[in-house]
Amino acid sequence: MSADALDQERADLAASARAGLLRQIEASGAFAADPRWREAFAAVPRHLFVPYYYVSGVGGYERRWGQSPDPRTRERWLRGVYEDTPLATRLRDGVLLSSSSQPSLMALMLAELRVEDGDRVLEIGAGTGYNAALMSYRLGEGNVTTVDLDPEITESARRHLDDAGYRPTVVTGDGARGVPERAPFDRIIATCTLTSIPRAWLAQCAPGALILAPLATGLIALTVRDAGHAEGRFLETAAYFVPLRGSDRPDPEPVALAGVPRWARESDRFRFLLALTRGALDPHEAAALWEREGMPGRERYGITLGAEHAWAWLDEPEGPYVWLLPDSSDSSDSSGPSGRAGGSGGSAEPGPSGPGSADA
Repeated sequence: MSADALDQERADLAASARAGLLRQIEASGAFAADPRWREAFAAVPRHLFVPYYYVSGVGGYERRWGQSPDPRTRERWLRGVYEDTPLATRLRDGVLLSSSSQPSLMALMLAELRVEDGDRVLEIGAGTGYNAALMSYRLGEGNVTTVDLDPEITESARRHLDDAGYRPTVVTGDGARGVPERAPFDRIIATCTLTSIPRAWLAQCAPGALILAPLATGLIALTVRDAGHAEGRFLETAAYFVPLRGSDRPDPEPVALAGVPRWARESDRFRFLLALTRGALDPHEAAALWEREGMPGRERYGITLGAEHAWAWLDEPEGPYVWLLPDSSDSSDSSGPSGRAGGSGGSAEPGPSGPGSADA
């Protein structure tokens, strides 16, 4: 078969597979908040951004790539690219460094970003460049900036974007510091898990900007009031991403669950509460609170960032259940949850004295 015939065969298969993926994303309801993203997913070919990926197997990782001499391998590669699944794209010593996120989750996050024409967007975590291409299609490449710590990742993303015909600004740097030279931003979207919201991001946002970021196995949507204040709730969906690299914050210690009832231990929603409070709640007290409050899902929790403190809460920012986030100061602050700020020993019992009120 000639090279032209092979290219046409691949193009036909890619078009068919992309149409199938689009139907899956639509069926998931991911476009509900902003159906205009459907056109971007229909127009931007994912396979240009994933020339190879890794599939976990019994003996380790199998590399699938589009230039394999085996036509069956090439077909498996292409079909795999258009499955609604995350793809491991970069490994180092067996550790996952970068991936292409599950397309339906990408669509959900972009829709929940609630962009308007002309909005300037900063993406934290360049990945393959696919997400930046989708945003460039929708908003124009001049309004899109993406940043990643790893120069190999940014160079690869830049090359993929160029191959697809998009040229947003791609920056190599610490995503936790943002990209001040490109500020102000109307939206910031992170595609890596955080342990807290970097204050530098707020300072680079226009008033009323939205920050959407994975945190504690959820997605927090924060509205920015000014450089020192932001507040918002988690979306209902779960989200698991590669951690943000380059920040100085240590990884959280694992939580001991010995003695916690099995029905709580096995619940994803309960584990989210533990991840969000990260040691501010004793696991047994957390289980009692969670059961008493009706086993709340992620959408009932939120985060407030004040001038000096940041705190998580259940149902209301000034309600009875409030937890100072671990990276905040323990000192008193009028912008925090008055009378309820505490450290890791905070009570989870509601009442006049508050729980001790006390982060992707």
